[in-house]
Order: sequence, then C-alpha cells, then structure tokens
Amino acid sequence: MVISFFIHLFTGKTQTIDISKYPAYKGNDLGLKYSPAASSFKIWSPPASEAEIILYAAGEKGAPLSKHPMIKGKEGVWLANLKGDLKGKFYTFRVRINGKWSNEVPDPYVKTVGVNGKRGMIIDLKKTNPAGWEKDKSPAFRAATDAVIYELHVRDASIAANSGIRNKGKFIGLTEKGTRGPDGVFTGLDHLKELGITHVHLLPSYDFYSIDETKPDKPQYNWGYDPLNYNVPEGSYSTNSDNGVTRIKEFKQLVKTFHENGLRVIMDVVYNHTMLTEDSYFNQLVPGYYYRQTPDGKFSNATACNNETASERAMMRKFMLESVRYWVQEYHIDGFRFDLMGVHDIETMNLISKELHDIRPDILLYGEGWTAGASPLPDAERALKANAAKLDRIAVFSDDIRDGIKGSVFEHNDKGFASGKPGMEESIKFGIVAACKHPQVDYSKVNYSKAPYAAGPYNTVTYAECHDNHVLWDKLAISAKGTTEAQRRNMHKLALSVVLTSQGISFLHAGTEFLRSKKGNENSYNAGDSINAIDWSLKAKNKDVVDHVKELISIRKTHPAFRMATSKDIERNIIFLVNLPEGVIAYTINGEAVGDSWEKIMVIFNGSGNDHTYQLPAGEWKYALEPAKENNGPSPSVRHTVAGEKIGLKPFSCSIFYIEK
Repeated sequence: MVISFFIHLFTGKTQTIDISKYPAYKGNDLGLKYSPAASSFKIWSPPASEAEIILYAAGEKGAPLSKHPMIKGKEGVWLANLKGDLKGKFYTFRVRINGKWSNEVPDPYVKTVGVNGKRGMIIDLKKTNPAGWEKDKSPAFRAATDAVIYELHVRDASIAANSGIRNKGKFIGLTEKGTRGPDGVFTGLDHLKELGITHVHLLPSYDFYSIDETKPDKPQYNWGYDPLNYNVPEGSYSTNSDNGVTRIKEFKQLVKTFHENGLRVIMDVVYNHTMLTEDSYFNQLVPGYYYRQTPDGKFSNATACNNETASERAMMRKFMLESVRYWVQEYHIDGFRFDLMGVHDIETMNLISKELHDIRPDILLYGEGWTAGASPLPDAERALKANAAKLDRIAVFSDDIRDGIKGSVFEHNDKGFASGKPGMEESIKFGIVAACKHPQVDYSKVNYSKAPYAAGPYNTVTYAECHDNHVLWDKLAISAKGTTEAQRRNMHKLALSVVLTSQGISFLHAGTEFLRSKKGNENSYNAGDSINAIDWSLKAKNKDVVDHVKELISIRKTHPAFRMATSKDIERNIIFLVNLPEGVIAYTINGEAVGDSWEKIMVIFNGSGNDHTYQLPAGEWKYALEPAKENNGPSPSVRHTVAGEKIGLKPFSCSIFYIEK
C-alpha cells in the first residue's frame, strides 16, 4: 500500500511511503522484558535509521542517567539489552527518521509509567500482585444474555462528600466494604452488590491524557476517552501516581474485590483514536502507519478526535490483540466495551473475539456500532451496527430502543415511548426482540433500522442511556415539560422496565436507579465533580425507584424467559398482542418452552398518559410486577391472583403477570 501523508513533525512536507514494505513483527515480546540480571527492550520502527533508549532516575524531570544505542534487528525491530538490575528506573525511546530525531516517548506496549505517563518504568510485574491474587477467580457466568451491566466512572462513585468512602476517587475506594451514605444507605461496593447487577463496566481506566497527576489535590475531571498509555492503569485513580507499581496493584485489588463479591469487571477501551496525533507515541516511532489517511494524505477523522487508527494494518491489529490479551491475563478482566467500534474492521474484531474466547469462554464483548464521521475504510468492512450479524460473539448497542424509549439524543425536546410519544410501538417491539427477526415487527415503522441486524440476542445491548448525552432523568425533565415530577418518575420506571424485560444484554447507567441528574449537562466529560459526582442522598429519597430496579433485576436473573439465547427462541416464544390502544404494548412469552418456572408470562407497557384496561386471557394469572398504587409509591412484588380479571393499566406503567407450572 502506497500512501502519501503529512509528517509535520519530521519534515513539514508531504511524504510518500510504501507501507507494504514495512515488515510486520511476528514475535510477542515488544516492550520491556525485565529480570534482575538484565532488562531487554524492543520497539518496532521500520523507517528509523537510528534508535536509542534513555534512562532516568525519575518519572518526570531530571537529566538522563545514560543513553544507549539500540541495534536494528529483523522485521523492523530495534533492541537493546542492558545488564544489571534496573528495577525502579524510568526510560524513553527516540528514533531518527529522515535525519531528524523524534520526541522521547515510552513505547506503545509500555506496562507501567511514571507520573503523567511520559516515561516507562522498569518493574517486576510479579511484584505487583495483591495478596491472594493467584487464587482470584471470576464469578460464574454462563451466557452473554445473562449479563446485567452497570456503567460506572471510578471517580463518580466515591468522590461526593456523602459517599462514606475514605479513598475518594480511587480504585481502592471501590474495594471498601460497609460504606454508608445519608440515611444509612449502602454506597459503593455494597450498593453494587445490593442491586444484583452482574458486571461493572468501568469507564476508561487505562492511563489517559487530560489529568495532571502531579496535582492530585487540584479539582480535575475527565471521562478518559483521551488515550495515552493503553496498557497502564490511570495514575489519578491510584494513591500514588509517581509509583508505577502502586497503580497496578490497586487496580488489581479492585478487580479481585469485585470478583470476591460476585461482580465481573468490564473495561471501556478506546483503540479507535489517540489523544495526540503527530505527537502520539505510535506516530513518533512509525509516522503515519497506525492511522488512516484521506485521499489528500491528511489524517482521517471518523472519531471526531483528529485521527482514527487503522486496525486493518498488521501492527495496529497486533497491538489491539496483544493489549486486550494482556488485560485479561495480567488483570483478570472479564470483558471489554469498544468505543466507536464502527471504526474498527470486522476481521480484527473477530480475531480479538476468537483469541479472547479461547482464553476465557465467558468473556463479554460489545461496542458502539457506529462512528462519529466518515471513514476511508468501506462500510462493508467495518464493525458497524448493520454488520452485527457478521461479528463473532460481539454485541452492539441498540440506539433503536434507546431513542425509542426516551426520544432522540440529538433532539433535546423529542419524546419517546416512555414519555408519551405516539407511533413508537414498533421501535420498542424491535428492541424487545433484541434486533432479531420477528414476524410481528413492522420494520418500516422502526425509527432507525429497517431490518433486523442481530444474529441472536447476544448481538444486542439493550439500554436507555449511558455516559453520553443527557441522563434519562434529565432527558425527561427537558422533553416532558408540563408533566409533574410524579409522572416523570413513572416514565423513568417504565423506561428501565423496558430495558430490563427486553431480550439481549441489559445495560444500566450508574445512578439511574435513584434518578441521577447531571443538572441538564448533556456532555459532562470534563464538567467536574459538581455535575458528575454520584449524590448518594438520592438513594433514600428515591427508594421506590431503587426497589423497582432491584425487583426487575431479580426477575430477569431468576427467569430465563427474559434472556433467551437464540433468535429462534425469540421468534417462536414471544407473541405480541394486537388491537391495543395507542401507546400500549403487550406480549406473551412461552416460559415453559425455554425452561422457565413460569409457564406463561405477559408483559404490558402503557406508554401513554391515559388509563386503560385489559382483559386477561383465561388462566390463573398472578402479578409479578404491579404498578404502584400511588404515583410515587413502591412497586411491590405482590403475588396475588388476578384470574380472568379486567386489569387496569396505569399511565406510564409496566405490568408483569405469570402462570405457574
């Protein structure tokens, strides 16, 4: 492949480079290999004419201790073997290309760094394990559709004064047990256990760019979608960002503690772009190679972050594969969420899936099946939502049901099914069957997708909100103007009811269970703690919503009818009822056919602001979930029989009935 692009850093002129002449390295030992006797280093830089490694005593500032030329090996690799025990020293590399030296950088494979991630640190990884790490074991997990995912930002969880957590904003803050908030509510780890979720999805926890780790007491905030060092835990979440060992050990302690408490850990990973472009650690060592280019030679930008990585190129693909494998093997990570996964090519994503499933058959993989702009890689080759069926055991987020539930995330005043917008029934039905083929869905009326795209429910993440855009409670406040708070509470409950009773993989945003607000901020990536911190006083204030969510999670986990494994199961066993009032969706599930203790199940959503009635079919039906008697009351698990009754459907409500075997 011959490409032309700008290498501003080195020449300031357009260069033509034949990437096909760059040999791909077949080994798996790039980066540092430490022993007390010697440390060996390898970097990949085919265009370099010289390379050197520079040693330092500290992770930041200070003159070099020594400089060492590297030897050019095979397949574009440069290597150096430095004798003696160098543990605790720091290092950078630089290469000479077209007669000019690059900036000093750690290599992309670096495993830990000094403060602010500018220099690699020489460590013995075996010394980074917390006590009992060798016995760490993930909680049992069978199928992707069994997952109830909870998306959480490390800092948000504990930083509020009322969190009751001592190590605020830190990895180990989430390892503290018995923490309490206002009115004695459980917070942090104990809250996660109490909810009953299966997986905690941590927003980016690798080393990202935007936080100055030398100023831990200065108010700073970022979600972390600005990658710097992909294989290193974020320093600001550790109690000592200067010491590379500390950040590793504390992140491992978080993983181990979650596992001991029945929680699996998912990492949010951002391989689709780097925070820096020309100055990125990739680009300094091999200019242009790791990124896609436009026809005029500039960096392409499908991520809206000034660059997009080229996963289809051998060494970027290799990097992604080795990086996720490292997190699984070294940190015992249970799954990955891929940011802007639509930037990546299908082949690479499927290779990742195969490799990780070979290591961990119960790994959970999902991502955003879209981009933030046009890419030079053809749509047919990319991991887009429309290509979900081509992805091997990887799920995509369903924006169809997300916006069907609450309205378009791009049109602030737009309502959805849960807030009374008519005509959204088919979009919700599409989401109920997890974007799988079903004869009773009229695809012409679905908001976005006009055909099923999932090969099975394991292909689809069902959700109403995430860190992006307005949180659900704020979206309802903006779009459902003129309604009472009590009405919006019921809309909120209905929205979460749709998520937790639909097929596919359930996904919740942290704090939604007690009406978390971000004060109307729709993009709080750097808005600070005043907007993002979880306010634990909301838990007692909105106990009815918490109880509603806990009950729905319990029902979902107990009853396989709500988490069927195949599209055929869904097609055969879900029947949508017809001739219903506008804004009402009802369907039955043949529970017996999928091994459920409930022989038959009926779910009814009333997304309108009107009361309705429905005549239940013959049978000894019982309530599994009954709308509250009052708008702000609890949603009890009342198991009374309603055989043959005409039941009331309250506005913005979910009712679940069942017949026992």
